[in-house]
Formats: sequence, C-alpha cells, structure tokens
Amino acid sequence: MFGYLRVQKGELKVREWEAYKSVYCGLCKQMGKDYSFLTRLSLSYDCTFYAMLLMSLERSCTGFKSGRCKCNPLKKCRYAQCESDSFGKASAFSVISAYYKLKDDLADSGFFKRLAVRLVMPFFSRWHKKAARRYPELEAAVSEMMKMQNEAEQKQDAGLDECAHPTANMLGTVLRLEAEDELRRRVLYEFGYHIGRWIYLIDAADDLEKDIKKQNFNPFKRCGREDLKDYENSVLSQSLARAFDAYNLIDIVDFKGILDNMLLYGFPAKQKEVIYGLQEEENERSV
Repeated sequence: MFGYLRVQKGELKVREWEAYKSVYCGLCKQMGKDYSFLTRLSLSYDCTFYAMLLMSLERSCTGFKSGRCKCNPLKKCRYAQCESDSFGKASAFSVISAYYKLKDDLADSGFFKRLAVRLVMPFFSRWHKKAARRYPELEAAVSEMMKMQNEAEQKQDAGLDECAHPTANMLGTVLRLEAEDELRRRVLYEFGYHIGRWIYLIDAADDLEKDIKKQNFNPFKRCGREDLKDYENSVLSQSLARAFDAYNLIDIVDFKGILDNMLLYGFPAKQKEVIYGLQEEENERSV
C-alpha cells in the first residue's frame, strides 16, 4: 500500500479526528504486538482505512482507551478497542504488502536503496511468513497481484486498465472476503476494485517524472497526450466516482463520518496535490 488514502482534517469534527487517530494508534499497537516494533515503520494510512472499514462492517469497535504511545512513552494517546480481528487482519495486510514492496524495490531500485532493502529484508521475510500463515487468503491475494503486475508491465501494448487491474483486483478480492452473501460480495468487490485502481494510478501519476528520468516503467508514459495532467485527473476521478457509487450500497454505521470524509474530501484533495501540486494546509502529513 502507498499511503494515499487520507482524511481531510479540516472537514472532520473534532471527535471524528480523535477517533481516526485512535484507530491509527490501535493498529500501530497491534503491529508491534503481533510482529515487531520495527513493523510499525510500514504502517500506512491505507491500512488504517482498511482497519476502519473492517471495524465498521463488523460493528466491532467497543470504545477507546487512553495510554502511552508505544513509540514515544512521553506522549499520551488513545487506542481504539476492537472485539473482532480487524486490527489483526490490517496488521498482517500491512506486513505482507510491505514485504512484496521490498521485493519489488530489490528489482527496480538503485544500488544504495537495494543495499538498504537487503539489510531489512531478512526481518520482513520472517514477519511475512508469520502473517501469511495467519491469513493465507491475504497472502494469496497480494502474491497473485504481484505476479499479474509483472506480467502486465512486460507487455509493450498494455494500457492503463490492464496495468491497474492487478492492484484493483487484489483489493476487491480482499474486501470481498468480508461478505457473507453474494450481493454483498459483489458490492465490496466493486468498491475495493475501484479504490485499488485509484491507488495504482495515483501512484503512477506521482512517480511519472521520476520514472521518465530513470527510464522506469510507467503506464502514463505511453499516453502521448499534451493534456496529460487533465487526463490523469479525469481517469482518477472516474475511479473515485465508481468507488463512491459502490460505497453508497454498503451499510456503513460506525465511523461513517470519517469514511465519508475520506471519499468525498480526502482522496480528491490528495489527487489534486499529486497531479496539480495543490495542497491543503490543514491536511497534516502525520497523525
């Protein structure tokens, strides 16, 4: 995951912002408990969104508890309490995703970055095996995505849709696992698919200049359009619109204000920041 699924802080109520931070801190705590203190470095806003969505679908948040920050004992924070396995799944998803991202970096990065990756890879390999044993369905979805992604990027004529499909299908598959009936499976898959498509394409738009300079693969390099930024914005907005259509069919109760904020304000704001360099001052970089 890449860290693009953010809230728009200025549009949140104070209690919603506090709840969002509590989920973030609860997930951070769970990652340290399940794997290692160092795995907290791979914690992303994307997996926080995943954890919050799971907790909302299962109505599993039982409240909030105050405590000391696990990374900074001098800091007080609140932790969301959860009676389901939402934090466990999100922790595993974060570790599995980070592991495959490191493998990808070994293949595509420069010498010094590869050297840094090789230093941490043995640790993440061990944590990855633990996460994969606990949640084999998550491991299968992410590993299949990496295989499909490599195949798509090797094709000379692969378009945006074909390149974005592996990430889109992966997230759709992961969310579909949470459904108990066919109708809900279809809705959650559709929602996850278009959020995953948006994540892949916004990451490609974000990396475009760097990939052109380093002659790396990027699906937007093949577009050959003079209005490329407007085209990127149009393609990404289409994915968000399709995702929001599916989202409206999901029975969201807990954290609805926060999830609404992310889809209606946070994701579009991040999109404008990446494509046009327009950044909202109140949208803080970190929790």
